[in-house]
Amino acid sequence: MTLTDLPKSTTYAIVGAGVHGLSTALHLARELAATGRGSGADVVVLDKTAPGAGATGIACGCVRNFYMTEPLHDILRHSLDVWMEDPVNYAFQQVGYISCGEGNQIDDYGRIHRHQNDVGYPSDLYVGAEGKAFLKAIWPDFVTDGIDVVLHEKKSGYAGTRQFVRGLVEKCEAAGVRILSGVEVLDYESENGTVRSILTDRGRMKVDMVILSVGAWVGKHWSLLGKPATISCGYADGRAVEKDMWTYWRLLEGEVYVDEPYRTAIDGDPPVLHVEMMNTPVVDPATGKEIQDHLYVYWKNGAERMDRPGVQGGTIPIRIGPEAMIDPYGHANDEYQADDWFADYMCAAMGQLMGRFEGCRKNFRERRNGGVGAFTPDNVPVFDWIAPNVYMTADSNHGFKMAGVGKLLARELVRGETPAALKPFAFTRFAEGRTFGASNSHSPWV
Repeated sequence: MTLTDLPKSTTYAIVGAGVHGLSTALHLARELAATGRGSGADVVVLDKTAPGAGATGIACGCVRNFYMTEPLHDILRHSLDVWMEDPVNYAFQQVGYISCGEGNQIDDYGRIHRHQNDVGYPSDLYVGAEGKAFLKAIWPDFVTDGIDVVLHEKKSGYAGTRQFVRGLVEKCEAAGVRILSGVEVLDYESENGTVRSILTDRGRMKVDMVILSVGAWVGKHWSLLGKPATISCGYADGRAVEKDMWTYWRLLEGEVYVDEPYRTAIDGDPPVLHVEMMNTPVVDPATGKEIQDHLYVYWKNGAERMDRPGVQGGTIPIRIGPEAMIDPYGHANDEYQADDWFADYMCAAMGQLMGRFEGCRKNFRERRNGGVGAFTPDNVPVFDWIAPNVYMTADSNHGFKMAGVGKLLARELVRGETPAALKPFAFTRFAEGRTFGASNSHSPWV
């Protein structure tokens, strides 16, 4: 679609062509056709760069359901349906996902395991010696010292981000959705709180409904809509805490080449692996010095962006604060490249966990690794109306794996009923004393 094709009006304007914007567009087109209320021709997606130009396009690509925030489990159950609809075109490798922890997280893992199975997302739990044996059966060189609990999600896995975006774009266009790249939204023109038009650098477009799926740019659009920079967050115990509406975190992910294929004991593609050892330091094998006082790392076989075989993974993001430079985004932004210690940390952690990765620092892929995520006040997504005709999908950087949010949202937009899986993520939770609390982890994601 050329830049001159900005329509004068549309029923549904989706701002942002990442996972949420594209998934919503596709499923909205399907819902409209299925109910006889319209078609993909009623849907326009605007992106100031191109599909997948933000976090979706540079994500590591893990598809998992390991969250201590239990309502997220149902979201991922629905998302799995989307991934499995067309795993080839979506580049989905259903290899499973394994998370490991120390004794202080056994109770947390038990709750996650029970709730995942309650919502129909099967997982197995191993404690103590059973967990160590389970890991050794997959990776014989796994150093299981200190690992006391293991959770195995059987249906999780990983995907190639660029192929996934291509697959969604092709399906959207086949359904009649118009995806306009190179169109930047400059402002929203409202009347009594209802957005009537979107002002872009390519002209003005009248709209009936707006869906914001802008990822790291959510703070900008929030401000354009006249929303406040801070919010009072109420908790179940009666506390109210004033917080920044958006907090930016710098993402830390990268790649490590492998000298021998990264395989399981039976020569299979290994599950995605995540390990958090909250009381185990990561030590630089070259110097013997402690890099961090805890170990948090994840990795899986490289799916894309590798010029030879390797693994992709990362660790906990670094908090920036309530303001950040979003443009240029990702690897092009000089301000937010991965710290110098990141490669040392990731490789040392991998070497501590598996013998095959000892001394792998020389194999770290030296390239620009950058990205920024916008997190909500409680680090949990907000999926809700923020104006009479403006819906916001603010995923708090949980996004890539949550391909099902767009499918659930499409039902709400067309049928007028909020799916049960979306209700816990209402914006009103902050005022109603339902702000999510902190979890037993160093990571803001769980």
